[in-house]
Amino acid sequence: MRLRRLTLQNLRNIPLAEFSFSGRQQFFVGANGQGKTNLLEAVGFVTALRSFRTADTSLLIAQGKKEGALAAEFEHEVFGPSRVVITLRTGGKEVTCDGERITRLADFLGRFPTVVFSSQDQQLIRGAPALRRRWLDLALAGTDRAYLDALTRYHRALEGRNQLLKRQAGAAELAAFEAPLAEAAAALSSARSSGVQTLAPHVSAAYAALSADAEPATLAYEADAAPGTGDADAWRAHFEKCRPRDLQFRASLSGPHRDDLALKVGGRAARDYGSEGQQRSLVLALRLAQVAHIRASTGVQPVLLADDVLGELDPARRRRFWAALGEDRQVLATGTELPDAELGAWEIFRVAGGAFTPENAIPSAPAP
Repeated sequence: MRLRRLTLQNLRNIPLAEFSFSGRQQFFVGANGQGKTNLLEAVGFVTALRSFRTADTSLLIAQGKKEGALAAEFEHEVFGPSRVVITLRTGGKEVTCDGERITRLADFLGRFPTVVFSSQDQQLIRGAPALRRRWLDLALAGTDRAYLDALTRYHRALEGRNQLLKRQAGAAELAAFEAPLAEAAAALSSARSSGVQTLAPHVSAAYAALSADAEPATLAYEADAAPGTGDADAWRAHFEKCRPRDLQFRASLSGPHRDDLALKVGGRAARDYGSEGQQRSLVLALRLAQVAHIRASTGVQPVLLADDVLGELDPARRRRFWAALGEDRQVLATGTELPDAELGAWEIFRVAGGAFTPENAIPSAPAP
């Protein structure tokens, strides 16, 4: 898939910007705080209709404006030439694809895949389990509608059970809510288990390429509770067993909403024992695994969004990372300095105060 045209209006600090991309590599260069990440945020929004920076969509609208909008034109392997228009308002959003209004997220999610490589990705290693669950959910929901359905059903049922726990509902009422919760938990835990098994080889292969086979890296599913993974009856019994404690704390303290991922380098937990370089390579491997999974599952090559990543890598890792991206994927990258010449020719855009000024195709900066 290739992004060929993009128009942004009243998004963050960007009043109006129009782009026409002809090549496969675009680089946006400028000082921090000028709007480079805002551009990538807008492009990434077309994948899941959510920002990779915030859960509050209204924050994308320029301050003092009632709405913001973006229009994107793609060359797509499956759908051919496609045009997406998204209008954001404080009360919600309106999405059209080729003139047809989208009313269900499931009909749109993952149709135009992007994968973001961000300097904030280090938190996938160091941060809370919720961040790793979110990465896994986005990686799998965008390629598997059944996964999205199980995830949606589980969280809807979980919210209902938690409301009952807060008002100290009786056993019969809780049991009635635990039945659909157990069905969704069984489906979700089973899908996560198989999904991680699919992603794990991609993570290992990507890490090997980035580290020059220095040591192995592994990804494994770490279920909070596994009474039978895909067994709804076992899950129902589990929730019933947990009921007294959950009533005491007025919340569901066990289930797939507390799952985690085990990330190891050289057989040891990357969070506790991985060096800075090992952790950086591992988070890049997670994103590269996401890219490979999307391509294998859908036949669509995602657009890659690299937000200030190149400057954080040493020259050797930078070269290996770029080689791992492949030569048939579009990359939109940002940085405060131009990329090395050895990373190929780019379309360059200078960024200042939310304005984007195109330059001729580059002879990039000299290699170190």
